Amino acid sequence: MEKVRFTFADGSGEDEFFVLEETMINGSTYILVTDSEEDDAECLILKETAGSRADERAFEIVEDDTELMAVSKVFEELLEDVNIEM
Repeated sequence: MEKVRFTFADGSGEDEFFVLEETMINGSTYILVTDSEEDDAECLILKETAGSRADERAFEIVEDDTELMAVSKVFEELLEDVNIEM
């Protein structure tokens, strides 16, 4: 499982997450991340946005309930042993 470091856009710090899966839906890239490798870890679904530099990727947390439900179902299908609870 790949571990990546995210820097907060407001410059207030950074955090590391494990990337469980990445997928593209309707031209948008989404990643499913978790802060732990444990079985019952909390996860976030992030959507790629335009980065300020060409060599960086920027992501924001998916907060729209309809989009979140749709994307979580896709991730559950991709990762057969994962159940995403909202």
